[in-house]
Amino acid sequence: MSSGRVAGHGLERGRRVEILIDGEPAEAYEGESVAAAVMAGRGLGLRQTGDADPRGYYCGMGVCFDCVMVVDGVPQTRTCVTWVRDGMTVEHQVGSGTAADAEAAHGH
Repeated sequence: MSSGRVAGHGLERGRRVEILIDGEPAEAYEGESVAAAVMAGRGLGLRQTGDADPRGYYCGMGVCFDCVMVVDGVPQTRTCVTWVRDGMTVEHQVGSGTAADAEAAHGH
């Protein structure tokens, strides 16, 4: 999959760091949001409702809660206002982000 980052945009990127998205290494840059890093590397979907409806980036300022993911084990983290840091773990969230919701979504 090619990067969703735009080359030649005239902005300076922060230092390159590595995060884990759903257990897979991904590149990110200091100064960018978790939402930006996930969308650049893995597509637009950030979570699913309990009914498996996809949700993604919407307001971009932490008000709507459509961008919530599990960050470093904490569900319901608003990724549009959370900045990446080297070694952080990010997981696509299903429902409220609890183990019970994840199991229900996968039919267990």
